[in-house]
Amino acid sequence: MRDEMTQALSGHNADYIELRLEELDTNHISMRGHEIDDIGGSSSRGGAARAYVNGAWGFVTFTQSDNLRERVATAVRQAHLASGEGGELVRGEPVIAEPPPVLDNDPFLVPLDKKVNLLQEYVEAMWAVPNIQTTSIGSGNRRRVTHFANSEGSYIRQERVDVTFNARAMARRDNDVQQYGVSVGSLGDYNVLEGRHDEMRDIAEKAVALLDAPQVEGREYTVICDPILGGVFAHEAFGHLSESDFVYENDRMKEIMVLGRRFGGQHLNIVDGASVPGLRGSYHYDDEGIPARKSDLIREGVLVGRLHSRETAGKMGEGVTGNARAMDYRFAPIVRMTNTFIEPGTATAEELISEVKDGVYCKNWYGGMTSMEMFTFSAGEAYRIRNGRIEELLRPVVLSGNVFTTLENLDAVANDLDMNEGGGCGKGGQSPLPVSNGSPHIRIQNCLVGGA
Repeated sequence: MRDEMTQALSGHNADYIELRLEELDTNHISMRGHEIDDIGGSSSRGGAARAYVNGAWGFVTFTQSDNLRERVATAVRQAHLASGEGGELVRGEPVIAEPPPVLDNDPFLVPLDKKVNLLQEYVEAMWAVPNIQTTSIGSGNRRRVTHFANSEGSYIRQERVDVTFNARAMARRDNDVQQYGVSVGSLGDYNVLEGRHDEMRDIAEKAVALLDAPQVEGREYTVICDPILGGVFAHEAFGHLSESDFVYENDRMKEIMVLGRRFGGQHLNIVDGASVPGLRGSYHYDDEGIPARKSDLIREGVLVGRLHSRETAGKMGEGVTGNARAMDYRFAPIVRMTNTFIEPGTATAEELISEVKDGVYCKNWYGGMTSMEMFTFSAGEAYRIRNGRIEELLRPVVLSGNVFTTLENLDAVANDLDMNEGGGCGKGGQSPLPVSNGSPHIRIQNCLVGGA
């Protein structure tokens, strides 16, 4: 494979060329109520060639790996046709590597009947709770084997297996419907799906409990976010603003996201890095052959870095960070997050809560959206805080605000970092890309909470 790809890349007139060949295999199971809703799998083989000439890319995808040289030549011709004002890519050192995959319990070796039986057991655990209206549950696995070569002399073979699982219970009383759920995942370890029977019953019980929960009065509160919701905030509200293609293409963000600008207190540190081992966003090399690393985004409250591809690093005069990722061979790599998290502080979660006289404790998340620096998130679970104590369960609440104001109001960070590996990230039509995010418990002053 290496010799064939190297020959296909030689002798072309381009500033830079890369070639990816991939093997993709997936399987999935989903159930609605007691019945199997969908079960199946897929396999595909394909590749992509990309060439850079005078500031422009040519990109070709294909499903037949014959005549690779002509595929590369087509990408080069496209780049020449689009070339214009120039622009340098950041170069990398040649890499020859075949890092071993992370596989603690390969889900593709787990028998189908065992997978189905496990989901059925989980469904029965949820339905054992009275007042459950319906349930949904599903698991999926994806194997991606990538062969990468470029005109710098690199050849990298990487294999990764992604495991996902989600479960949700819906409870109903008359016309009132409430729901609660979880989403988990792992890098190459089916074991994370097993042994969750008690958690499934807890999901159903929480959905039923929400039928009797009151709504909080909508206004500003001191808010404590658990590690899941804190991680979602780090990813959705701030992480996407750190993706440098978003910055250099947007004049307003250029004015705001200035390196050296203070956005929070000295206790605030936010990082992203695929080199953190064993997480869903982890890998050895990105889809441009750049080694993974851990990048500081905010250090002691100051913006010190952002995420880059070869192209964005060249355009902004900064270093590459190993964040160019493609969902598969059908897409060109773009700047994406990997494992994004707020680093732990020194306080305990109990200390953060004990200092709150009038607040809301928010856990998990249900959905949300961002628009530039504005965000809206729905917490999956919320409780009232009075005089330093967590009290009654509330109906799910919505947190809204400006990310930069919220960072300034984030006045305390606990020491209990935890990572959320459920779900995936979407951008540029590429979804769901495996990522993880996390945080310790964090405290935010004057946070707008939507309620009654």
